[in-house]
Amino acid sequence: MKIIADTHTHTLLSSHAYSTLLENVAYAKKIGIRILGNTDHCPAIAGAPQVWYFHNQVAFPEVIDGVIVLKGAEVNILDYEGHLDLTDKELNALDWVIASMHAPVINSGTVEEHTRAYISVAQNPAVDVIGHSGDGRYVYDYEKVIKVFKEYDKIVEINNHSFMTRAGSKKNCTEIALLCKKYRVPVVVNSDAHFCTEIGHFPHCIQMLEEIDFPEELVVNADYDRFLALVKEKSGRSFTENVIPR
Repeated sequence: MKIIADTHTHTLLSSHAYSTLLENVAYAKKIGIRILGNTDHCPAIAGAPQVWYFHNQVAFPEVIDGVIVLKGAEVNILDYEGHLDLTDKELNALDWVIASMHAPVINSGTVEEHTRAYISVAQNPAVDVIGHSGDGRYVYDYEKVIKVFKEYDKIVEINNHSFMTRAGSKKNCTEIALLCKKYRVPVVVNSDAHFCTEIGHFPHCIQMLEEIDFPEELVVNADYDRFLALVKEKSGRSFTENVIPR
């Protein structure tokens, strides 16, 4: 499976990541990643950039050195009611929005509480992707919630970083992916890179998806034209064709 986009990456503006946007773009180009999501952490995480940073992503162009760069954010799920730390208006101005649970922001609760939170987030049209939900600290009713993700057109992230750092992720991500396969819910394979050389590195994700014979057509970033059409639809932007590499 060839992945052409990495839509979950961080820059040093997240404070616990170590590369600049230009370093991320340069490495993405070097390894053949054609679309890059710039999705720094949002304000509820200590050291993350403030709201004006996300507004000001208009400062960089749609395409940098031949790589399409999505102006995005990894927003924090703040509570079990599904509140987020950027407003819908702020999120709707972005190209790509990932919503995730992070231990410094939300405490581990019950399966029922996590389920309630994810269902609420799924109902928010400003959110595109559910981030690293296989984290063992935030187990939810997978079957119930995956059906809701399908209903509200959410993309489920398979996060390579989780296999190495979030306990229980391999088992949980496999179960989640099997349900996505069952209910035809699209997934996105991402690195969650915190240093540029992690970009485009998804061996754990690819191995797991191949082991369960996951349909490639449900991996949204496995085909350039299909993914570009999806991004245009979600962002409402054209991404000027004459500067996009073909």
